[in-house]
Amino acid sequence: MKLLKPSWVGHNGKPIFSVDIHPDGTKFATGGQGEDSGKVVIWNMTPVLREEAEKNEATPKMLCQMDNHLACVNCVRWSNNGQYLASGGDDKLVMVWKRATFIGPSTVFGSSSKLANVEQWRCVTILRNHTGDVMDVAWSPHDVWLASCSVDNTVVVWNARKFPEIVTSLRGHTGLVKGLTWDPVGKYIASQADDHSLKVWRTMDWQQETNITKPFNECGGTTHVLRLSWSPDGQYLVSAHAMNNSGPTAQIIERDGWKTNMDFVGHRKAVTVVKFNPKIFKKKQKNGSSPKPSCPYCCCAVGSKDRSLSVWLTSLKRPLVVIHDLFDKSIMDISWTLNGLGILVCSMDGTVAYLDFSQDELGDPLNEDEKNAIHHNIYGKSLAITTEAQLSTTIIENPEMLKYQQERQREELARQSLPREAQAHKLTSVVNGESLEDIRKNLLKKQVETRTADGRRRITPLCIAQLDTGDFSPALFNSVPILPGSVTQLPSQLSSDSNTATSLGLRHSQEPMSTPAGGKSQDDAKDGVSSGLAQANSTALKSNLLLTASTKMEPMKALDSRFTERSKATPGASISSMAGLVPLDRGKDGSTLKESKPKEETSSDSEDKMTVARSLSFKRKPHDPDGGDNQVEKRKKGRPRKSDQKMMTPGSGPPLQQVPPSSEKEPCRVAAVPMAVLQLPTPTPQKTFTLQVSMEPPVYLEVENEFSTVSGAKLSQLRCSREGREWDTLLPSRVISAAGSSDIVAVACVDRMLSVFSACGRRLLPAILLPGPMSTLHCSGFYVMALTACATLSVWDVQKQSALVRNESLQTILSGTECTVTQSLLTQQGVPVISLSSGKSYCFNFSLETWNLIADKQDLLVQCADFRNCLSSQDTAVSHGPLAVMQGRCLNAGRLASRLSSTPHSLQQGMTLAFLENQLASALILRSSVEYRYWLLIYARFLVNEGSDYRLRELCKDLLGPVHKSASSAWEPTTLGLRKRDLLKELLPVIGQNLRFQRLFTEYQDQLELLRGK
Repeated sequence: MKLLKPSWVGHNGKPIFSVDIHPDGTKFATGGQGEDSGKVVIWNMTPVLREEAEKNEATPKMLCQMDNHLACVNCVRWSNNGQYLASGGDDKLVMVWKRATFIGPSTVFGSSSKLANVEQWRCVTILRNHTGDVMDVAWSPHDVWLASCSVDNTVVVWNARKFPEIVTSLRGHTGLVKGLTWDPVGKYIASQADDHSLKVWRTMDWQQETNITKPFNECGGTTHVLRLSWSPDGQYLVSAHAMNNSGPTAQIIERDGWKTNMDFVGHRKAVTVVKFNPKIFKKKQKNGSSPKPSCPYCCCAVGSKDRSLSVWLTSLKRPLVVIHDLFDKSIMDISWTLNGLGILVCSMDGTVAYLDFSQDELGDPLNEDEKNAIHHNIYGKSLAITTEAQLSTTIIENPEMLKYQQERQREELARQSLPREAQAHKLTSVVNGESLEDIRKNLLKKQVETRTADGRRRITPLCIAQLDTGDFSPALFNSVPILPGSVTQLPSQLSSDSNTATSLGLRHSQEPMSTPAGGKSQDDAKDGVSSGLAQANSTALKSNLLLTASTKMEPMKALDSRFTERSKATPGASISSMAGLVPLDRGKDGSTLKESKPKEETSSDSEDKMTVARSLSFKRKPHDPDGGDNQVEKRKKGRPRKSDQKMMTPGSGPPLQQVPPSSEKEPCRVAAVPMAVLQLPTPTPQKTFTLQVSMEPPVYLEVENEFSTVSGAKLSQLRCSREGREWDTLLPSRVISAAGSSDIVAVACVDRMLSVFSACGRRLLPAILLPGPMSTLHCSGFYVMALTACATLSVWDVQKQSALVRNESLQTILSGTECTVTQSLLTQQGVPVISLSSGKSYCFNFSLETWNLIADKQDLLVQCADFRNCLSSQDTAVSHGPLAVMQGRCLNAGRLASRLSSTPHSLQQGMTLAFLENQLASALILRSSVEYRYWLLIYARFLVNEGSDYRLRELCKDLLGPVHKSASSAWEPTTLGLRKRDLLKELLPVIGQNLRFQRLFTEYQDQLELLRGK
């Protein structure tokens, strides 16, 4: 082992609270206190690893310094893919950073010219929700979510795909939350707080799985951080700051039953940070010796307030190494390199230390395939083949469930080779290779029998599916999960103004939507052991699998032999192993098999359940094309099958019903509606919902339907919170949709009335009667856009009390096609934009009264246009304008261009020219000035590069306008608020780059000089 303390890493003597090594190992980040603000610094890893690089002055040591945080930074964490860096600080903010590729080196603001930023990192999003210091941040596996915890006692989970969307806020701690860690399998997140508790939360429904307090009851005093860690195999969770017999320990919590029988001991003061090595190791084989089968083991580093660091291998009875007095103050954070052989440690004294281990000391790290095999043996699903969307529910944590999965796959392969008639017969008589009678017998063997005091027998009921019907299908164990907070993977909205109802993640407390309606999820089958459904054939399983409930060997099983067992006087198993076994409660949540038969229900709430089933089938299709949809969900007669995939609009959050409220109780009539009548989905009425409608300033709306009853009439309440000030108003009908901006708030009710209020709650005009029920509502500035269920669009300017669009039908853009509306938005200039499932997006032009095509994702011009050499490093990429949102945030310049090397240049040039002119016209019609200027500069560069004299001259002529005033001239000096002659000044340096245009350049330069003189 080598130890190095690089003196050049520091925050000018100020404390360093966090350190994290980039996944590719080339750089690391530190976070802590700056001169008068928080400081995040990105350092080069090469001078740490190699001495010659450290001595070479040409090798940069500091890559970038960011001083955006207003107060001390407590945590920095790289995303798993290395693209983003998240930092949290005492200013209550979480900032997400991304490297800016086109910008060259610059100097650190306010410093001498020698201190240069070699890399440029810019803050791409600021996450505001916490009301206290942010203490820790953590990325989930595959970077689906980002979690942050704070001294406001909460943990906030953010949707990392759609910042700044909040998936959920986990409340339950009664003290400052100071540490977070994700289960590497993706099923749990754990948090530790000053309230002497460690809580584990499920990611499936964001509910508390267990609360562990026993090891922390003795803890006195406090630590700055409580950084806990999960082992890479997922079997053990190790906490910071626990006590055993009055001695500080790091508590080891077993995933199986959350038992607390073991701990790391030896530190003299409280443990502040625990960090597992990302690798799983096996013993190194000596040269010439035959390889012996050895149990894999893990490696863990523990840091303490006693200024010492210990590194433990689970195959040894004592720590591998203990380094005392490594720092002058408490250890704050630990980070391992991805190869598992290096470790960086930081301290409150403002220094960092690097420890370099050899494979002889730690062992041979398992490769990804071997690591995935361990995951597969324990959980039945390897992380390498688990997609982000499946992480919530498809992890199998029961060996018998794994057996069903393997047999189901074999069954499917066999079934594909059979003729259709044989398949249908086989499904009813045989399930997963066993006869129904065998399954019933196996289940009866497992029934629990007890005897009462008077000798009577009592048998605990078992949940046995109706196996002779088609309900017990392979799809039962292949339930497709819903990521909380999102229903479809549609593009995100332009602004949060467009969310007219709460997302799925905000509804789980009121409706049982966390488990697919097709049957039990894998977690239920794991937890509900007594249900018996997944328990058939356990005896056969033990002979087949290496891993059984009694004989499995986990990578950390050697823990028992080398850690102190808790004394008999203080029994440690404070959490019963029955903590996870609550099949009856889960049944109440709607996860039993009865949910798979909505045909028996006739009440209107069965509509809701049908919608859930339909939205699930929408998600299932990409993963499991023939996964038995017909058996899992029973459709009502008359439901058009094609509409299943057209149910959702992203602006409306929860699954929407196709039928307007008036025909809610008679779904069978839908089939009789002629094709000409357009029907858009409407939001489902909810008892309460909350949404944020503006970021700057932050404005929150809270709606409570049936708030009170007066003389038999039910009133609804709308409450608005803005910068600490609140106002509320009452409405005589149920609110189904709400939207707002920093200037106005609009709400739509079930009686088709639309009400508009000012930012202070004053009603701006009497309620507007809409031609149909509200489908989608948007606000932007003083503009309100209403899209009704009968497919009519209206836009009003509330400030001027005028209509910009009057009941315009979507018949024009929807007729003759099989597509539906997938997205809608209202630009800041009041231009309505509609995006269809065909990939086309249209905006409505007020002056021409026409629908204009502004984006088509299937357009070959978009894919073949090659303008890469026209992009300038000074241009900031436009990613937030309406055009960029509709075309996809990352519009790759020439995605197919590289494949078109054989295409004639004239054809390539023509396609690029047509595309750029289309972009320019689209930005103009959308009234997006920033995007118009961006595309104008690219268009001008392209004309200059290609030598298009004729077009370039026309462009300059239009921007210059007439030199002498004339009554007959219709030329406007500005466009979209930009002065045309100022734009021409920006174009002249571009034109001057091509000598061929020097006369054109001189001509227009002279004209501008002449006009300036006037």
